[in-house]
Amino acid sequence: MIEHRRHQRIRFNAQPLVRFGQAGSSGTGRLENLSLGGLMVCTNIPLKTGDIFGCEFSVSGSVLIDISAVVVSCVGQLYSVRFQSGPVSEQLLKGEITRALSSGKGSILTVNDSQGRRVVRVVGGLNGSLRNDFMHALLKVGVDEVDLSSVTDIDHDGVELCRIATQTGRIAIVRPSCNISDELAAIVGWESCLTSLAAPNQLDNK
Repeated sequence: MIEHRRHQRIRFNAQPLVRFGQAGSSGTGRLENLSLGGLMVCTNIPLKTGDIFGCEFSVSGSVLIDISAVVVSCVGQLYSVRFQSGPVSEQLLKGEITRALSSGKGSILTVNDSQGRRVVRVVGGLNGSLRNDFMHALLKVGVDEVDLSSVTDIDHDGVELCRIATQTGRIAIVRPSCNISDELAAIVGWESCLTSLAAPNQLDNK
């Protein structure tokens, strides 16, 4: 699970709707994850590897992305799709991804080695959409640190993941720099959110 992807994969707490059309037919699906290079969509519309189609979606609610794509693989109703994008559509994608991460609607989780330590880093929203990847990192990969310094929003599910991580007694957690309620902070045993904002990069092993 150590990060080697060319483009980082973004997940969404609320999966955006994807509309697509091919040879006069159309359908819809749910966007499972997104990167600058492509996306994964869940749909009951039958597609085949090599099919080229047009798709449109919005991940932050501000811009509608209209782009052509090709199916590269499928497992059941999950299709992995590669974009056939030009410079304009790529810039639109970058803008949408940036807005989704800054608002907490989108989330990136990566696992990297840093100075001999294995670090999970979360960018954007820390929520239930990351549960599978987060737990895989904790239980299967093994981590020394969870870096939340780039988290822009955190909900109850995200705090619960932090609580599970702290139960091991060996994982250091970098506090999220976003505002977090005292109620949620208490679940993990963190101090007041005002303390968090004053020292967002301080390690807390509670």
